[in-house]
Amino acid sequence: MALEVMALADSPVSAESSFANISFLDLKAQFGEIRDELLDAVTRVLESQHFILGPEVDALEREVAEYVGVEFAIGCASGSDALLLAQMAIGIESEDEVITSPFTFGATAGSIARLKARPVFVDIHPDTFNFDERQLEAAITSRSRAIMPVHLFGLPANMDVVLEIARKHHLAVIEDAAQAIGARWKEKNIGSLGTCGCFSFFPSKNLGGAGDGGMITTNDPQLAEKLRILRVHGSRKKYRYELLGINSRIDALQAAILRVKLRYLDSWTDGRRRNAECANTFAAGESRPKFIIRARSTLSRHLHIWATASVIFRMPKQPAGKYFHSRFIPSLRSTSSERWLRLSRVSTSVEP
Repeated sequence: MALEVMALADSPVSAESSFANISFLDLKAQFGEIRDELLDAVTRVLESQHFILGPEVDALEREVAEYVGVEFAIGCASGSDALLLAQMAIGIESEDEVITSPFTFGATAGSIARLKARPVFVDIHPDTFNFDERQLEAAITSRSRAIMPVHLFGLPANMDVVLEIARKHHLAVIEDAAQAIGARWKEKNIGSLGTCGCFSFFPSKNLGGAGDGGMITTNDPQLAEKLRILRVHGSRKKYRYELLGINSRIDALQAAILRVKLRYLDSWTDGRRRNAECANTFAAGESRPKFIIRARSTLSRHLHIWATASVIFRMPKQPAGKYFHSRFIPSLRSTSSERWLRLSRVSTSVEP
């Protein structure tokens, strides 16, 4: 297990002097484990000289669709583009509102803003760091078009509540599952519950390529076809354009590499869970009051794939705002001395 731990002193100290670093992610070790298979896959693509879409991408899309449990998977250039394309296909436009979490990577809200729509933030729950579903319905207005739950660190958002509210108000549900391939909510895979699911294959993700890549999953055949058109400049047939699209295709080299890694994903996920249990054991035996590691236990309602666990600290006698500022996360402005905040993280990556 790789750890990155900072003990909080009574007065602020520099990060450089307070962190004890152990490698967060060792991609070289992962490569060493499957080196021959990866090189064979890359050689196969180079010998074919078929780099854009084609049979490798088609095969990856079929395999991811089967893994997630959906009818369709559409590859694209990145997880960020997956979010953007999903909204384009659904028809998000200027002045529309998309409800999401403020505690996520910038691409979540950025994909909404790129379409000149408005991200509407729902504050996070202190126990999950996903948006607090109890506050979700209050955020809906006449301009709301979609809900974008973020399955943060591989921990599923409360999809029962999200889907119930979405049905009630006729809203699309776009799952930001960038860190959550393999996670499940009540026996259903993340990425199969909403209107569509959006995955990232950035190298540091639990299923990562050798560069950027993304995937959108859906059970809607019309949405799938529209996504295929949008990712190729809005064209179904070369030089004939039906829609205003973008250039966002996952390439064959990435697809070939990801097909190899997908075969190992479940075993790597099991290793992450074992590492998370080590973190739980470490936290349970830690007597110092300055910090704990809260690697959240797997609840019966979901399966957490542990993209990362959370290193969090209690800051006694100090308001959170002394160290943090966010316009969009009211929790971080709390003056409660008992507020627990995530300051760093535990890697649960599998290393030989």
